[in-house]
Amino acid sequence: MTNETKQLLSFEAKLEIIGINPFVYLPQETLSEILKRAKKEKGKIPVKGRVNNIDYTQTLLRYKGEWRLYINTKILKNSPQRIGELLQITIQIDTETRIITPHPKLMQALQNNSVAEKKFNELTPSLKLEIIKYISFLKTEESINRNVEKAINFLMGNGTFIGRKNLNKTVNHDEIQKHS
Repeated sequence: MTNETKQLLSFEAKLEIIGINPFVYLPQETLSEILKRAKKEKGKIPVKGRVNNIDYTQTLLRYKGEWRLYINTKILKNSPQRIGELLQITIQIDTETRIITPHPKLMQALQNNSVAEKKFNELTPSLKLEIIKYISFLKTEESINRNVEKAINFLMGNGTFIGRKNLNKTVNHDEIQKHS
């Protein structure tokens, strides 16, 4: 990693919200520099820095044509209630390897349901990761158990999960009945 890549960029930004997700826009100059350092202009960009003197690790995402740095409650306590607040932010490319191990209860549930496991394995890598991350970051056994069940139902074509509607309209329902 070069010294330029390590150098923190600083800016102020107003906390905004889209749906239920608080975020900030990066100033154009800062965004251009981050994209240059990342050597890409699409996809996800791993970043880290500080928000109001609190360290964060996050992914810079482009959504509906705009790059956004999402500011969750882990980064900024009560962030959904702080919309409009001016934040002091530093940012740089995060070159650390990010590996998220799937929760053992999710893996066990998939092994116990071949239809859900097959569907999970057919998902795009980003959607697989989204499911893995969501369950892996849950804190209580109750919420883990409840959400593993929701994930399996979602993969079976029933219900919603991670803010998405019915995933699978083409599942063979006779096959699902055999495995239920």
